[in-house]
Amino acid sequence: MRYPYLLLALFPAVAHAAGGEIVVTGRALPDARGDAVYSSVIIDRTRLNGVASGRAEDVLRDVAGLQQFRRSDSRSANATAQGVTLRGLGGNASSRALVLLDGVPQGDPFGGSVTFPALNLARIGTIQVMRGGGSGVAGAGALAGTISLSSIGPETSESSVALAYGSRDAIEAGGVVSGTLGSGFAFIAANYARGDGFIPIITRQRGAVDRPARYEQASLAARAVVPIGDTELQASLSGFTDWRDRGLAFTRNGSEGADASLRLVNAGRWAWEALAYVQLRAFMSQASSVDAARAASTQTLDQYNIPSTGIGARFELRPPVPENIELRIGGDARRVNGTTREFFTFVAAAPTRGRIAGGENDTIGAFAETSATFGPLTLTGGGRIDFYTIRDGRLLENTLGTGAALRNDRFATRRGNEPTARAGIAYALTPTLSLRSAAYLGWRLPTLNELYRPFRIGADATGANATLKTERVRGVEAGVGWKPTDGAKLSATLFTNRLEDAIANVTVARGPGTFPGVGFVSAAGVFRQRQNLDAIRSNGFEIDAGVTVGDWRAQASYAYTDAVVRSSGIAANLNGLRPAQVARHNASATLGWQGASLTARYVGPQFEDDQNLRRLRSAVTLDGALNLPLMRGLALSLRAENITNSRIEAGVSASGVIERASPRAFWFGLRWADKR
Repeated sequence: MRYPYLLLALFPAVAHAAGGEIVVTGRALPDARGDAVYSSVIIDRTRLNGVASGRAEDVLRDVAGLQQFRRSDSRSANATAQGVTLRGLGGNASSRALVLLDGVPQGDPFGGSVTFPALNLARIGTIQVMRGGGSGVAGAGALAGTISLSSIGPETSESSVALAYGSRDAIEAGGVVSGTLGSGFAFIAANYARGDGFIPIITRQRGAVDRPARYEQASLAARAVVPIGDTELQASLSGFTDWRDRGLAFTRNGSEGADASLRLVNAGRWAWEALAYVQLRAFMSQASSVDAARAASTQTLDQYNIPSTGIGARFELRPPVPENIELRIGGDARRVNGTTREFFTFVAAAPTRGRIAGGENDTIGAFAETSATFGPLTLTGGGRIDFYTIRDGRLLENTLGTGAALRNDRFATRRGNEPTARAGIAYALTPTLSLRSAAYLGWRLPTLNELYRPFRIGADATGANATLKTERVRGVEAGVGWKPTDGAKLSATLFTNRLEDAIANVTVARGPGTFPGVGFVSAAGVFRQRQNLDAIRSNGFEIDAGVTVGDWRAQASYAYTDAVVRSSGIAANLNGLRPAQVARHNASATLGWQGASLTARYVGPQFEDDQNLRRLRSAVTLDGALNLPLMRGLALSLRAENITNSRIEAGVSASGVIERASPRAFWFGLRWADKR
């Protein structure tokens, strides 16, 4: 792994730039008053420590309606299939929710997916999920919502080490060391996980080629928060490596990378914050085709190197205004670039063609938002304007044996602008009961992956589309919140969204045949291409509840989503169907007591494909976690995932072969913690 340790070597120099006497927090500026008008869920540190899998993508499922592109977690899903969305705006592996860690976008610069193994829960203090698009001040890309992760701060002041052994010869090890740094605070967190994995294909359909899908993952992160005069400097460096195969020969895939960021926060009379960051990524993926008897696996694609870079900055100012008013103004910018280098059209186990494709996307935006409180009434409204450029797009193909060019496509530079806005109102009827309503507009630029990179899953192949339009969402929500006591709360939200020019993988033809951009597709597969649908219309409601009584905690979440495709032209046959990978019903409930927790989840049936021909059945799972104190600071950790071993269907091929996700797993471990 090249990137992480080079960056982490710079950390001590930044960490020792301490001075001044202010009390550091490690956070951004305080939450805006106007956030009260939007549907929001907080996942706290206690819950993060109690999730059975110990994984960020799993604890996010506490928020009903939040889903990844596929049901598999990052131990078995392809690294590019970890896109996150909310409110039924799915159907694509790129995230339609904006995921931030300490203000830094976590979407892969090339593909838009989220590398969850890089998000070690030991370093996370809280997670806030804000449903609904048009993030406004947070940046472009929040079509379905904003997921904000915040690192642990001085109030945590815990050092810990954990080691666990699990089913299928799995090992997890990790820890965090935190403490004061002069007048500031710092931590270093690391984790490592590996396992033999499970066989993805269900038992009755397996053949000689099927094997366990092994994985190996690691991450390392360091953060320092120090005062410089009356300003707080927050420096973060992190790196990760994430590899697996898909239970077949020639299916190794994964990524490695590193992030670095600097954030300055001043909470004075003229409050402001400034952020700059860089992301380095390298991805690779192989694909294979399996014969009908599942007796032989043949390589079809080798994406041997996909490097990408993301560079960005953000500035926000909150000038002094009357006490009941809050004003936020600022801007942000991000540049992403990347290139895929790959071999395809294999003959006699050897590639015969090569492909290079990629480009660069820029976005520059400015925003302004104001909120006002008048007794029980809160009003908020704001807008932003973004300017984007898509340039240097290219698709080159050649014959490996002779070097002869087959394609040399150079795509014209595209520029445009996207104005968006959001506004809302909240009113406290009583000290315990409140009403709220909001409307929003949002947009997302196609990723480099969607524009230029074709891909394969099994026998199915999907082509890129360099002419894709930007996605735009408009939505309205209305909700009620009830908080009868400090330890109890209930909220319910109705919503309607329309995602125009939604990017989807549209079925064009069935194999066998040779198709542009992907090559040969067998009779067992289909050829799809990324296309803009007319729209996805999504209506529904969400209910969230939580109760804390002494050492007992209970929380529940339910979402109903009625999502429908509106399409014409090449995708006319999809009109009226449900978007791929979107379930109507999602529910989650957790009961906890001291160091024990039990979590039940339900996901309704959904379709694997755009034509609604491949149905994935519903699933109910039960997870448990128990920490038993042995002596001061030392505890025995027992965890169980999918206790009932329910079949969680993650995919189904054109020939009906079913892939599963996350079978039953048991974990036994020890955890030592020193709280100061």
